[in-house]
Amino acid sequence: MTEDAQILIARLLAHQTLRREDKLVKRALSDEIFRSDIDTRLKACGMKFVDNVYADHVTLALTRDSESKVFGTKDTWQNNNFGLARDGVALLVVLWSLIILPKRERQEAHQMAQEDQNDMFGKEKPLPRAEDTSIGISYRTLLADFGEKLGKKTRMDMNLGQLSRLGFIERKMDLIMEGPLLDLLMDTDALKDRIINGALSDIFHIPMPRTPAVIEAERLAPEEAERLVAESDVSKNE
Repeated sequence: MTEDAQILIARLLAHQTLRREDKLVKRALSDEIFRSDIDTRLKACGMKFVDNVYADHVTLALTRDSESKVFGTKDTWQNNNFGLARDGVALLVVLWSLIILPKRERQEAHQMAQEDQNDMFGKEKPLPRAEDTSIGISYRTLLADFGEKLGKKTRMDMNLGQLSRLGFIERKMDLIMEGPLLDLLMDTDALKDRIINGALSDIFHIPMPRTPAVIEAERLAPEEAERLVAESDVSKNE
């Protein structure tokens, strides 16, 4: 067991992400003793194992307590530590909202990407994989809808290239698809209102109803979206 835990952590450090179908990953997700060994080893290094049922991959990230100690010498670490400019962070949040939120709705409804109707009898089945339910978004549509707000074509192309290299997205012709890290960054249940009603409304000036949740979101935006990227960082230099 000790050797397997060591190998799994080393592989995640080397490859950044691994698929949930991987033998050792499946063991980490189902064997409590094995998972405890992994968590103990990672905690001793200021890191944690990151997964969620909606994503096809798992990864590693810094713990909250380690962030300031690791990145505290850099003035920009609280915004993000991937080297993303503000418009790059905004683009990342937009892509997450346009790709991941609809995908999760299809997963919960057991609806495949090419299907128009929900599976009424599939609620007891395991959630469909991300690759079977994630549709992506057209580059031309993204540029037309958000290009003016995100630095126009040149800046958007540069930021898309950086997000692709970091593993957040994948490009397939005109389509921008979910990358291994895109659905491992944010806690949808806890932060969706802040992201949609807070960060995006601040960036794109989307009118929202003045509910208490929206008022609180506005108080925290747009730094909330940037903090999420920072706290969910995977050390790409390992």
